Amino acid sequence: MAAAPSVGHLRRCVVSPAGRHSASVIFLHGSGDSGQGLRQWIKQVLNQDLTFRHIKIIYPTAPPRPYTPMKGELSNVWFDRFKISKDCPEHLESIDRMCQVLTGLIDEEVKNGIQKSRILIGGFSMGGGMAMHLAYRKHQDVAGVFALSSFLNKESAVYQGLQQGDQQGDRVLPELFQCHGTADELVLHSWGEETNSKLKSLGVSTTFHSLPNIYHELNRTELEGLKTWILTKLPEGIDNQRE
Repeated sequence: MAAAPSVGHLRRCVVSPAGRHSASVIFLHGSGDSGQGLRQWIKQVLNQDLTFRHIKIIYPTAPPRPYTPMKGELSNVWFDRFKISKDCPEHLESIDRMCQVLTGLIDEEVKNGIQKSRILIGGFSMGGGMAMHLAYRKHQDVAGVFALSSFLNKESAVYQGLQQGDQQGDRVLPELFQCHGTADELVLHSWGEETNSKLKSLGVSTTFHSLPNIYHELNRTELEGLKTWILTKLPEGIDNQRE
């Protein structure tokens, strides 16, 4: 079995802040896309880049791997799936290998002087699912998580991990910002809603925005809402870098 790629091999597209860098966002693309593709899509929807004075946006690209829903063809996906359904087991081995790689990306930011409490992780579709695994299972000290048109499987390891961690009592979990189109035929709106309700019941502070008549796509309203939410979680003027 091939070793998991290291973070050094992870291609990425970066939008640097206009001013002093004091926070970072890791934004994960959907299956078959790329970091550059996601950035271009956002640019198209907003008529401009998603930019901030103090926040660096990192768009990594998932390394190609055989993807079962495409009959084993190579695709840029964060993990494998047995099928696109909430009712099947997760392909946990591939999810965990990618958690290791993406942890390297978080570690790089920390090494650059950005505290984990000033890092947000999120994504579109599969990218949002990956972000929830990464944050709620491995990095509960990040600033927050966002998931656009995303879901977790019914028996997700994320739920199991949070249930086991319940005994800790005083833990504070990263807040979740979720959006989902009501007309989504690939990842059903009800799957996203169910994911949100389940995480809420396990102690996660969540918001869920339904987007009427929106399919499996990015939308200007949700991106504007996301931008506002990012600024509430990562406000400017908090400088955590040593002089």
